[in-house]
Amino acid sequence: MIQECIVLAGGLGTRLRSVVADKPKCMAPVNDHPFLHYLLQYLIKQGITHVVLSLGYKSEQVIEWCEQANLPLTLTYATEPEPLGTGGAILNAISHIKGNDCIVVNGDTFFDVSLADLHTFHQQTASNLTLALKPMSEFERYGSVQLDAQGRVTAFLEKQYCKEGLINGGVYLTSKAYLQSLGLPQQFSFEKEVLEPQVNNQQVFGFVSDTYFIDIGIPADYEQVQLDFRS
Repeated sequence: MIQECIVLAGGLGTRLRSVVADKPKCMAPVNDHPFLHYLLQYLIKQGITHVVLSLGYKSEQVIEWCEQANLPLTLTYATEPEPLGTGGAILNAISHIKGNDCIVVNGDTFFDVSLADLHTFHQQTASNLTLALKPMSEFERYGSVQLDAQGRVTAFLEKQYCKEGLINGGVYLTSKAYLQSLGLPQQFSFEKEVLEPQVNNQQVFGFVSDTYFIDIGIPADYEQVQLDFRS
């Protein structure tokens, strides 16, 4: 069972500035709680006991809230000295993981994936890196992901209108040993320098989960999550 998770919570929240000023995206208020509250509650229910928060922009706000939240979690803060990109943030945080396998989630996305089922799939496929994928229809905001019959990712397609397809839901399962073996620089894009090259090496698998998903990166979806999370 996976018990450790990295939450990428250093985003600037540029597209949300019109509705949420001077806060990192994960601290955007949703019905009197920061979005991070709901994400951590989800992780607790999924059996996670240790969370490494990868922080950057206004990290002190996140740390202050966490220290007062009285959460049944061990929290570790991995603050970036400078913006490291999505990949650099993961690599910086993964050094704080105590075991080997870990989950990585985006701090501005909520995807209600069963982490136990994701882990089982990851083990069955002997995958080095597994993505949780969300089926969607009538979309153009996201790129799409193609799989073969075994669940191996064969291609990442650019953003364009898609009648139906699978999107990267921003939940990953990988290992410290695997990422540290790739010889990556300190600052890099996880998508461009890990996901896409490793697809060519047939090392990335996709786990499809048709469960609740929302990305609060734009004002319309930020408004939607206010309604969704009332229940």
